[in-house]
Amino acid sequence: MSAKSQICSIWLGSETGILKGVSLTKKQAFNFCEMSCLSRDQEVCVMAWGDPHESEVLVGSVNGTVKTFSTDKGIFTATRECGDPSQGRFTGLAVTDSSMITCVESGLLKVWKEGSTETVEINVGNGICRMQQNPSQRHRVATGGKENPLKVWDLERPDKPIFTAKNVAHDWLDMRVPVWVRDIGFIPDSDKIVTCTGHHQVRVYDPSTPQRRPVLEARFGEYPLTALSLPASQGTVVVGNTHGELAILDLRKGLVRGCLKGLAGAVRGLQCHPSLPLVASCGLDRFLRVHSLEDRSLQHKVYLKSRLNCVLLSSRDLESSSADVSGDVEEVKAEEDEVWDTMETVTEKTKKRAAQKDEATVTEVDGKKKRKLVKK
Repeated sequence: MSAKSQICSIWLGSETGILKGVSLTKKQAFNFCEMSCLSRDQEVCVMAWGDPHESEVLVGSVNGTVKTFSTDKGIFTATRECGDPSQGRFTGLAVTDSSMITCVESGLLKVWKEGSTETVEINVGNGICRMQQNPSQRHRVATGGKENPLKVWDLERPDKPIFTAKNVAHDWLDMRVPVWVRDIGFIPDSDKIVTCTGHHQVRVYDPSTPQRRPVLEARFGEYPLTALSLPASQGTVVVGNTHGELAILDLRKGLVRGCLKGLAGAVRGLQCHPSLPLVASCGLDRFLRVHSLEDRSLQHKVYLKSRLNCVLLSSRDLESSSADVSGDVEEVKAEEDEVWDTMETVTEKTKKRAAQKDEATVTEVDGKKKRKLVKK
């Protein structure tokens, strides 16, 4: 399994609890799990790299466990109980130099220090939909959710948030605008933060200014936005919604630059490559798609046979492999095929056609012909 995991450049988590690796070079997909002990409570919610060298993938499940998968060995090397299922599923997972950060829907954010049983707990508010780490300042995270505005936390001073967003002004009917933050992204080389909402809004905040309301707001479509990601080229953001629509928005003018076509279901996972003009998406239609951000064309499309929740890209070239396994790699069957292969074959005699069961006879009554059905 180590040779197979080393050539994978894209990792995905599914509803069935399977970690899937995709090699665009070999045009193959692999399953990394124990098929005999799969259950719905092992559904993958979040994923993150466990180290800067990308040799470990952290996988957070619905049952509150965080498993460590080694991309060098191709196996799960550790399992840690990091949450109570009654608190809700994971909404974010991140690592720092010496600790791991988890957050659940109930708003309980925990910092798990390496080599210690002690944890730092922060209550960030109920209804959390997303917790995101700042890539340039890894001790800072942002949270947001339903009726829970954007907040930025410094884990070195966790007493209170260092920034709390203020809701926009009332609408033209003088009614309060509901808050529903679905995803968060930190704009590189700046203090600005971009969010997408369940009311199809994209907002940009600048915590470095006294203004707590968004400095820019744009709208896309008519359906709830579910995910966003920032490309390597600054000035744009890619967003996806519940109707399988992907769009590239200009963060300077708030305009839609173009749409990425081909999706057929709600977008659940979205990530742009850190250095290449590529974006990977997955969702309910069970497909992994890789689009080019330059001409918005579909570069790759892989069917993975399970509903997908999240996607994780390697920082290396997606079409280059780190191991030479030519002639030794076989495509792993999907979980459905393996289940069917282990079942006994049951043969049953074919029944006769319905037309042969019922025989039509014609009788003559009072000089008139009538049709009568006689069942055998």
